[in-house]
Parts: sequence; structure tokens; C-alpha cells
Amino acid sequence: MKRYIALFTMLLSGGLLTAQEAVAPASDAFYNDLFVRMILIGAAVVMLVAILVLYRLLMTVIKVEQIKIYKEQGLDAYLEAVAKPKESWIMRQYKAWTAAVPVEREADVLLLHDYDGIHELDNKLPPWWVAMFYITIAFAGVYLVYYHFTDMGPSSLQEYETEVAVAEEQVANYLAKQANLIDESNVTLLTDEAALEAGKAIFVGQCAACHGQLGEGGVGPNMTDNYWLHGNTINDVFKTIKYGVPEKGMISWQAQLRPVEMHQVASYILTLQGTNPPNPKAPQGDLIEPATEGSAGETPAEGSSL
Repeated sequence: MKRYIALFTMLLSGGLLTAQEAVAPASDAFYNDLFVRMILIGAAVVMLVAILVLYRLLMTVIKVEQIKIYKEQGLDAYLEAVAKPKESWIMRQYKAWTAAVPVEREADVLLLHDYDGIHELDNKLPPWWVAMFYITIAFAGVYLVYYHFTDMGPSSLQEYETEVAVAEEQVANYLAKQANLIDESNVTLLTDEAALEAGKAIFVGQCAACHGQLGEGGVGPNMTDNYWLHGNTINDVFKTIKYGVPEKGMISWQAQLRPVEMHQVASYILTLQGTNPPNPKAPQGDLIEPATEGSAGETPAEGSSL
């Protein structure tokens, strides 16, 4: 038996020395490589399996030698103990965890409860159920500490605020897509400050060259008085921006501005009425009182640019 133990020790030592020599020249950068790490882990697993196989083989050889010795010396009691097959570790653990009662002894754990002829046994709960129960308790403790007593995890309020922010972003994206479906037939007057500020930026960047920085007029007509050449409703202004008035020198903006941008600048233009900027251009078109949102307004006989 000693020679087998010596052989096992030599094989184990040789395997460890070979692995050490194989990885000794490697540098820190070598270990940082994921592929190399996977190879090393695989080699370690193979070595571990080999060690377990060798150990199993060694135990088998030792058992064979013991049986041989006991037979030679006539030790039948020891021979029976050695030759008798042992239960596997898994089976032993299963019986310990469940305290399983053989069928012939079920009367010992039978309860007096009777439900329509069905009797209940006082067996232990299944190990997997008990394990899940205790894992749940442990998880609850970790969860409580992680989310409520440290700054590592977001609180319920932070999660709510995050979800609200995501939802608002989704709503904004949806409205942006819907805004691009706007045309002169369904456009409505915008009143929120963000949209009007965006319209102002477009007006200053694209329209001020002809209509003035304050809408006082220049090459194009004055935007601040109550005289209009093409109507004063949001529908009229949007339509004029979209299609332009080529015969008067105003281009169509639908190729350069998205519907949402034309919507914003049209709404901003209507806020310029009555602002009385310095040096306004003389009135052009017909006098039309400020229109209410969505109203058709008075349709002038003569058309021109804004």
C-alpha cells in the first residue's frame, strides 16, 4: 500500500511542478489576457479531475489490497465490513436532510389527521424547499442592508424618479414623432415656453434676414401689427411658411424645416403681434384682429408673403 501512496504523491507533485513551470515565465500582462486566463482555468479543472480520478483509483487499489490481506489472514468480520458496498455521499446526505422513513415504518410518522381517507405523514420538508426558504431569508437581509442602509443600491424613491425620467423621455420621443405628422389642417397654437423659445431661435436664424430680428419687417412684411397678407390664424401662418409665396420671393420651407419646427416658428410669429418694435415697416395687407386658436379667420382677397 505504501508504494501506491508514494506513486500517487509523485504523480501529484509532478503535475503541480509542470503547471508551475508552464506559467512561471508569464508576466502580469500575460495574466490579464482573458484567453490565457481561460486556458489556465481549463488546465486547473483538468488537473483537478485527474487528481480526483487518481484518488479514486488509489482508494480502489487500497481496498483490493485490504480484501486480499483479510482473506489471507482469515479475518472474515473485517472482510465483510470492507467488501460491503457503501452508500454514496449524495444518498447519505439526502437521508440526513430528509430523515426519510422507509415505507415499512411509515406507521411511526403517521398523523391522526384524516381528510376524506387521505392520511398525513409527519415527514420533514423537502431539502430544496428548506434551502430556498433560508436563501430567501438571507437574501432579504442582504437586500435590506444593500438598498436601505448603504448608498450602494438605489432607494425606492430613486428608482421611481429614474423610471419617471425614462417615461418622460419616451413620451417626448413619441410626441416628437407625432409632431412631424402636423400639417396646415391640424396644427394648433403652441403656448409652452420651450416650444416658443425654439421657434424664436428658428425665426432669428432663418426669418430675421427678411422680417427683422424683432419681426419689424424688412424685405418681408411687418409681423408685429394686425395687418396680414395671408391670414392670421396658426393654420394660415403654418401654410405660408410651408409652401412659401414664390411670386413674392418667399421660398417654401418644407424642404429645410421639419413640421415640428414650422409649428414652433409659426406659433412664435403670432406672439409678436402688438410688441411695437422700433422702426416698424409700414402695414401691408388687410387689418385682421388677432384670431383665436384654430379659428379660420378672415381670408383676405390678396395674397403675398408673410
